[in-house]
Parts: sequence; C-alpha cells; structure tokens
Amino acid sequence: MRLGTVKFYNPKEGVGSITPSNGGREVSVFARGVIDPIKPNNIVQFEIEFTQSGIEAIKVMVLSA
Repeated sequence: MRLGTVKFYNPKEGVGSITPSNGGREVSVFARGVIDPIKPNNIVQFEIEFTQSGIEAIKVMVLSA
C-alpha cells in the first residue's frame, strides 16, 4: 500500500488525482477505485494499477481528513 494526499477530486465526474507521499508522479483516481468518500487534502492509502492510459489509484481509503 502507498500513501498520498488527494490533490483534487470531482465527485460529480468521479475523477481526480493523488500526490504520492514519496514524491513520485501524480496518480489518477477514478470513482471505481475509491472505497471511502474522498475530498481534497485527505491523506489516503492506495494501491496502483497499470492501465492502457497510465497509472491509476485503486482501493483508495481515507486515513486522515
């Protein structure tokens, strides 16, 4: 599992991004990969999945609001 901060998330469109805490590249997040409701600046735990369009965060869980 990885840690990061939600940079932005649009619940209506179900899309956003997470900045990994290790300083790596931003990771896209989509509604299908979110377990807990997320908001900007939430500290989250997540896994990554490699897709045809890039790297995607999955199993996203909020650790701190």
